[in-house]
This record gives sequence, C-alpha cells and structure tokens, in this order.
Amino acid sequence: MLSIYTIEKQEQWDTIVRSFANYDVYWLSGYVKAFQLHGDGEPLLFLYEKNATRGINVVMRRDIAKDKHFAGVIQENSYFDFSSPYGYGGWLIEGEEKDQLFLEYKSWCQENHIVSEFVRFHPVIENHMLVKDFYKVILLGETITMDLSSPEIIWKNITSTNRNAIRKAQKNEIKIYNGRYPEIYGVFREIYNQTMDRDHAEEYYYFEKSFYNSVCEELSQHTQIFYATLHDKIIAASIILMANYKMNYHLSGSIKEYANLAPMNLLLYQVALWGAANGYKTFYLGGGVGSNQDSLYQFKKSFYRGKDQKQFYIGKIIFDQEKYNKLLGLRTDILKENTYFPEYRFV
Repeated sequence: MLSIYTIEKQEQWDTIVRSFANYDVYWLSGYVKAFQLHGDGEPLLFLYEKNATRGINVVMRRDIAKDKHFAGVIQENSYFDFSSPYGYGGWLIEGEEKDQLFLEYKSWCQENHIVSEFVRFHPVIENHMLVKDFYKVILLGETITMDLSSPEIIWKNITSTNRNAIRKAQKNEIKIYNGRYPEIYGVFREIYNQTMDRDHAEEYYYFEKSFYNSVCEELSQHTQIFYATLHDKIIAASIILMANYKMNYHLSGSIKEYANLAPMNLLLYQVALWGAANGYKTFYLGGGVGSNQDSLYQFKKSFYRGKDQKQFYIGKIIFDQEKYNKLLGLRTDILKENTYFPEYRFV
C-alpha cells in the first residue's frame, strides 16, 4: 500500500506523478534531482494506494549528522528528517480515506528513523487542506498568482503604474526572448549571481554549474529562460518552470544599471502572454521575502490586482518526539523563543 521510489527510478517516478490530476513541476524527478546536486538531501517519492484512495509525497531525506551543529556529535545514518524540496511539496491525495495513509506513513517514518518533517505547501494547489488533521499547518502570508485566461484578462489585472512601466520598457526598445539552450543558462547564472551579490544573499542561493546543467537536461520540457535585451545585451533574465497548465516564477536576476527601464516588468508580462498562448492557466509569482509584504511583494502584486490571492502555508510534524528532544538537548545555543522548525536545525 505504501511504496517508496528513489531518483534512480526516474521514468517510473514521473509516470506516477503525472497520473495525479493536480501535480506540478516540484514533484517531478528532474526538479528534485537538481536540488540533490545542490546538497539538499536524497529525493524520495512516496506512493500510497488502497481501494479508491491514492496519494504521493515528495521529500528530501537529510542525514541530521551532516548538519554542522551535529557533525562528529551523532553517528551518521542514525537520525534523519524530511523537508519539501526548495519551492513546494507535500501530499497530493485523491480519495477520501486518509487515516490509513497517514497511519502507514507515520509508521514507516518511525521505523526508518525519520525524526520530523517540514512542508512548504503549494499555494496554487492548496494541498494544505488535505492534511490539516495530520500536520500542524501554519499560514505564513499572501502570494500572487496571475490568471492566464486571456491576454485581455492579464492586462486588466495589471495595475496602471505597472502598465506604464511596461510601456516604458517597450518604448525604450527592450526586447524579450525565451529559450532552453545550454548557453543561456551560463548567461543567466552570471546575471543571477551578480544579483545575489547585490542583495547580500546567503551562500545557499548560489548554484553550481552542475545544478543548471541538470535543470537544462532533466527539465528540458518544463523550463524556459526568458530574458530581456537592450541593443543585444541581456539585462535581465528569469527561469520559468511549467507543468500541467501551471507556470511558476523560479529564479531571477537583473543588471542594476538598467533597472530604471523596467525590463523585469515587461519580461513577466511577456511570460504571462506566452503562457496564455500555450494553454497555461496560472502563473505563480510567489510573495515577498520571508512572506512579508515588502517591496518585492508589492512588485509582484502589481501584476494581479484581483481579490482572490493565494495563501502560503507550511506544515510541521514530529514522528519521534524522544529523538527530537534528544537532538534539541544537544543544542545549548538555541534561544528558547523561536519559530524555526525543526528547532534542532536552528541556524
């Protein structure tokens, strides 16, 4: 009733994922493989099937002994935890009988030394609703999703200020192109890293060439790089993920000197138009930094002024409270008042 697939079974993995009506790119093997290369853990796909109920969950299994706080303190391959892949994850469930699913899942986790699980639920799919009786589900904030029903609806939902910015970019002869060839990933990486430098980003947000090679090769039918040019010079670029009628704004970068020309405004508008023309229904932009309604959030919100904004939820569950407490007891440097989960990984 409960089957587990590793990344080595990619074809079988993706066939299972695509059999679910509401899947998105974050559940596909090619997506998680890139983040395995990035050091996020071992990807696993759980499949539950019994009678009329079936479900899948994608996780990154992490050896807690490899966390810097526990290196040399606990033995490797003795304590593990799960996290959603970078982006989103959690259970997709079809059918009503969920109690047995979670009974078997929890039992497997306990038998295989999984201490806890942290989930970032998908705001568009709203899969947090499926598991609120089993996970501690917490609302973090509002996100933005564009409706791609038609070019007219896309334009109608864009604020007047943003429309002016788009017109300004067009007037300044900024052009938007898209592709998935290897060379453009190299250009993207250079612009993206410059952006991360400018934003003083954490080391985690810098990705090696192997990561981009994996995205290019393993997600060839599910990614496009859209880029803005001015007189043949690339001044902004974004990796856009796409699957099952859903588009997602993934990674992005721009050259600061050209920001006043609003290349990103035009780029995201053109992405939305491309999506509508190619049969996609939604374009997920995400929210602000740390789910705050900051300047990044306001920029994204200018692309969709509808009232039906999507909410971002996370989930927490502890499978082995005794082991959780033991790990927490080994961390004498943690402040008692913090919301980080799992607490023993507090940075």
